Amino acid sequence: MHYHWNWSIFGELSPDGVHTYWDTLLSGLGWTLATSLSGWLIALALGLAVGTLRTLPSPWLRRLGTAYVELFRNVPLLVQMFLWFFVMPEMLPQAAGDWLKALPNAPFLTAVICLGFFTSARVAVQVTAGIEALAGGQRRAALALGLSLPQAYRYVLLPLALRIVLPPLTSEFLNIIKNSSVALTIGLMELTASARAIQEFSFQVFEAFSAATAIYVLANLVVIVAMHWLERRLALPGTLGRQG
Repeated sequence: MHYHWNWSIFGELSPDGVHTYWDTLLSGLGWTLATSLSGWLIALALGLAVGTLRTLPSPWLRRLGTAYVELFRNVPLLVQMFLWFFVMPEMLPQAAGDWLKALPNAPFLTAVICLGFFTSARVAVQVTAGIEALAGGQRRAALALGLSLPQAYRYVLLPLALRIVLPPLTSEFLNIIKNSSVALTIGLMELTASARAIQEFSFQVFEAFSAATAIYVLANLVVIVAMHWLERRLALPGTLGRQG
């Protein structure tokens, strides 16, 4: 294969006549990070709540948490994205649906909500596993000290469980960054959509997607390093693989 790479394409002006193709990629990266981080905040909050529900003594609350997980975990992300963007506004009262569809940043908001709910189900499973990995005596000891059940979760169980599941949570954080590319199907100009726009206008397919791939890899490496530092920072001496 004799292909002549043309990396100088990123210094050329895009069709808007103002920004370069490199600016287009950076703009896409900005939307990717904004979507991923916003979705991750929703996923972490919901995942903690649902994961905790699945370990409570009440069987009805456990079933409710399990139903939530199975609903959002077993429907493909692309299908959920379409449901949130195309179907949900039609199910709301007409005024609310019209307002939602008229929002200038509707694709961004939709992607954030969809990624947040989809990832929260996976985070909930990790949180449940972390809590259940603790010895049963942890809960009983906390209750014996006079803590209420919510206090036992807040001050004992969840802090320890989150330390255990931090590595799989890192994987979920990486997944939400990569899954944000699905938002191009509803019109969000994130990184993958920006690369596709570049190849459509410049016909430099390999350069556009090679650059996007490199940016994804670099972004994920930054996340891995940061989460690895956080994991070591939060590890308790003598526990969870940390000594001294």
